[in-house]
Amino acid sequence: ANFSIKRGEFVFITGPSGSGKSTLLKALYGHMRPAKGSLMVGGLDISTISKPKLQELRTHMGIIFQDYKLVNEWTVAKNVVLPLMIAGYSVDVQHTQAQRLLRHVKLGEYGDRYPLELSGGEQQRVGVARALAKNPLVILADEPTGNLDDYSSNVIWDLMENACSQLETTILVVTHKIPTVFSLPYRHFIIENKGVYEVH
Repeated sequence: ANFSIKRGEFVFITGPSGSGKSTLLKALYGHMRPAKGSLMVGGLDISTISKPKLQELRTHMGIIFQDYKLVNEWTVAKNVVLPLMIAGYSVDVQHTQAQRLLRHVKLGEYGDRYPLELSGGEQQRVGVARALAKNPLVILADEPTGNLDDYSSNVIWDLMENACSQLETTILVVTHKIPTVFSLPYRHFIIENKGVYEVH
């Protein structure tokens, strides 16, 4: 397989169950190393990169999960700024960013609530805010609307499209929602038969 994605592009990846869609995202994040070939992210080869450089690269990535991966014992605001906490940002910066990001995803009044008090769509908006916390160069989204109704799904797509256009964030989305893929004007790759092919 040989394909490239430019900075600021919004790209969909589809394919049959078990074809390797989620595996590709894990490899891009460095959870798995390619057995052969090269996988370049930001000019660095994931297959040979050192652990310190991989950790540095990850600070420029945001992840959105199908099942949200929120910490239920933490407030919504604290969940949003988790990447900033890990990076050692001050409490003041965390507070300011939490407010800004929650307003951005239309949850400005929800900072003191807890994830289980929110609907699935609202929890995923928290997930999007968390992914945007450090203005990442790349967002990897694994079935981000897989558990959501059409309305909530459209909200998530709008938020990611805005991030792509306004921040020049590269967004790579794995999804099984084929009608959505063909309704939006973005590049589309399919993984099948151990290859990656662009759909025109």
